[in-house]
Amino acid sequence: MSTDQIMQATFLTLMGGAIFVSYLVSQRGRMGKVAQQASIWGLIFIGVIGAIGLWGDISRDVLPRQSVTSGGDIVLPQQADGHYYIRLDVNDVPVDFVIDTGASQIVLSQQDAQRIGLDPDTLRYLGSASTANGIVQTAPVTLDLVTLGDVTETRVPAVVNGGDMFGSLLGMSYLSRFSNIQIRDGELVLTR
Repeated sequence: MSTDQIMQATFLTLMGGAIFVSYLVSQRGRMGKVAQQASIWGLIFIGVIGAIGLWGDISRDVLPRQSVTSGGDIVLPQQADGHYYIRLDVNDVPVDFVIDTGASQIVLSQQDAQRIGLDPDTLRYLGSASTANGIVQTAPVTLDLVTLGDVTETRVPAVVNGGDMFGSLLGMSYLSRFSNIQIRDGELVLTR
């Protein structure tokens, strides 16, 4: 620390001490209440420090994410909504997908398509798909790069949904690249 920093720290400590002492003097008839409030603030401070220190564990338990085993399997924990989500890098942009074995293709929402460099307004919506919300128009596209873990694939076919979607879907055209898809103990396991 430089001399200026030491002087600033000393000044702030003295000012803080003076404020604290003046507060104690003004509250001298209610010291029990002051001790109670100090204890509460001390516990809040300790709780915040503890939460910051444990944030990695908390987020891993509350929002578990995909992992890769030593054997190369992709393990996807089931989320609170009952779905399995996976993150792929598409054209070097991370995109979250819902695993959908009922979808025949990779289906991108218009928002995700735009994020990876496609302009949904200039696509040709020549196809159609039957969804739970009815028939929607689709535009065929080719994804330059799709990366999952240490495997990168090029020129992967997909479609962009012409309707509103809550997110993108990872369908069977991509899932069929795995030799085994298994659900066990609340996890979906993809094996190459």
